Amino acid sequence: MADQKKLNGFDFSPEINLARYLHSIQQFPMLSYEEEFSLAQEYVKTKDPKISYRLITSHLRLVVKIVAQFKGYGLPIADLIAEGNMGLLNAIEKFNPHKGFRFSTYAMWWIKASIQKYILNSWSLVKIGTTAAQKKLFFNLRRIKDKMNLMNDTQMSNQIIDDIAQCLDVSAKEVVSMNERLKAHDGSLNAVVQNEGDKGHEWMDFIADGKPNQEELLSRCEKNKWRKQQFASSLKCLNDRERDILFKRRMEEKAVTLEELSQTYHISKERVRQIELNSIRKLQQFVSSVH
Repeated sequence: MADQKKLNGFDFSPEINLARYLHSIQQFPMLSYEEEFSLAQEYVKTKDPKISYRLITSHLRLVVKIVAQFKGYGLPIADLIAEGNMGLLNAIEKFNPHKGFRFSTYAMWWIKASIQKYILNSWSLVKIGTTAAQKKLFFNLRRIKDKMNLMNDTQMSNQIIDDIAQCLDVSAKEVVSMNERLKAHDGSLNAVVQNEGDKGHEWMDFIADGKPNQEELLSRCEKNKWRKQQFASSLKCLNDRERDILFKRRMEEKAVTLEELSQTYHISKERVRQIELNSIRKLQQFVSSVH
């Protein structure tokens, strides 16, 4: 299909006006098994958009019915319907009427898969997890809680948590963790602020840019340059052996041991330690005298 969101003049994306969309899809008649089978056979042969239009529009109410199962995830219903419709459009391309089952049975899987993918992409995958068990837990935990009439977390005893974990084949710890994640859904920075005085503004508009401006960056650069110059000058107060020991003990990624330096300079480890500390004192005194 050239345009999957629009076919024969009908817009399958309900973003414009959800109420009008829900009303308009009632006009499309349901198909009998014989009509559906005949149309599906013909579409497999011809790929005629007019035929797919009849098959698709007769199942738009099925999409809305399935979307109702996912309305508790805090996402716009119109977006969920649009994604479900995309799954329906994919189903018509894959459907084989000779398998012996109704198109609605086949399309249901594609519709749910499309909606679930959208929900997972809309939530933080880092928080949810991507394993099959985590996805199963994500989509079934709320349904099970509703079925058990668990209105708040205080009613989730350890026994209930264990029962849910056993039912979904996950650990009790994973159930508790996922429940916390579902309560702390990622908010969108593009969400409109609901305060009376902030109409039309998004949360993004109230976030300050914490990055330094050009003047601050220049100031930091100059300060770092000055510090490097001061450090280079202060090293002149040390002799070669003091500089070498100080660098190897304090400034290399892996500090050289006292034992190694004592062998290099043929002095005791205690003497190496004294030279190191004296070098630091010299640097401190030099910096203080400059200021």
